[in-house]
Amino acid sequence: MADEQKPEGSQAPPPAGGEAAKPAPPPKPAAAAAPPKPPAVMAATPWDSDLAREIKERFGDRVGETSTYLGQNFIVAKPDAPVSLLEYLKIEANFDYLVDITAVDWPKRPERFDVVYVVYSFARNERVRIKTHIPEGFKLETAVGVHLTANWLEREVFDMFGIEFEGHPDLRRILMPEEWQGYPLRKDYGILQQDDRWVQENLGIESGQ
Repeated sequence: MADEQKPEGSQAPPPAGGEAAKPAPPPKPAAAAAPPKPPAVMAATPWDSDLAREIKERFGDRVGETSTYLGQNFIVAKPDAPVSLLEYLKIEANFDYLVDITAVDWPKRPERFDVVYVVYSFARNERVRIKTHIPEGFKLETAVGVHLTANWLEREVFDMFGIEFEGHPDLRRILMPEEWQGYPLRKDYGILQQDDRWVQENLGIESGQ
């Protein structure tokens, strides 16, 4: 039997079991990336205590700030003051434990480094930080004469940041090999950067990655 002619303009029947498939909606445009948030500002407040007042009276303009942040007290001092402050705090205020010496790199700032000393008093159950700002190449006075533990702590700051301490008895690397080139905690030292020459000569491989 001959196929019947479909009238013009007629549509094919929908597939069995459902309606005709609808076209997919167009993809939504990608949302623009949100701009990065500015860094949080440390909302420090003045540190008001007998000790803070004594420090300001004793050191005058060598101390620019005595503040507190989340219960942590700190002193911002000129670069010639940290060792004198450490000695004062140890002898006259019982801060006899040098917890740490560390640094922060701000490569775009004229005073490139913050050097931070952390001391603790067992008698007072209190912690104080001394912070100073120094430019590239400035040599801070060593604190080894006040705290023997400053020896290794200053060596670590030298090893990681390249900051030197005048009068240190044995200023050399303590974590990296002595011949290593560069200072790994500077912000211009890439996270995957390494001294390829040292790796090849001492480990016999092309890369330590």
